[in-house]
Amino acid sequence: MDYVNAFWVGGLICALCQILMEKTKMQPGRIMVLLVCSGAVLGAIGVYPSFVEFAGAGASVPLLGFGNTLFKGIKEAVDANGFIGIFMGGFTATAVGISAALVFAYLASLIFEPKMRK
Repeated sequence: MDYVNAFWVGGLICALCQILMEKTKMQPGRIMVLLVCSGAVLGAIGVYPSFVEFAGAGASVPLLGFGNTLFKGIKEAVDANGFIGIFMGGFTATAVGISAALVFAYLASLIFEPKMRK
């Protein structure tokens, strides 16, 4: 049942984002920022951990999960280091994901020919 919950929750998140793109004039970048910020807010009010417990990877892998991870990292760093933790925590908690995105984006740019839109 864990796989089923992960599948339908992740699919629902993707479907809602697709509806936002088609029915509104929101650009994909703004929708991505909305998802990350929503994950951080849901984590801050304490809703997201029970959501992840229910949906597993369907909730932790999308951008909502990234926002929640940013929030958790910042919260832990602020508790440990004070004010400077605001700047340290997000990078510490998400370093692997950010590094992977940079490496794979670079590899994709080597394989494919990037073209600028006009």
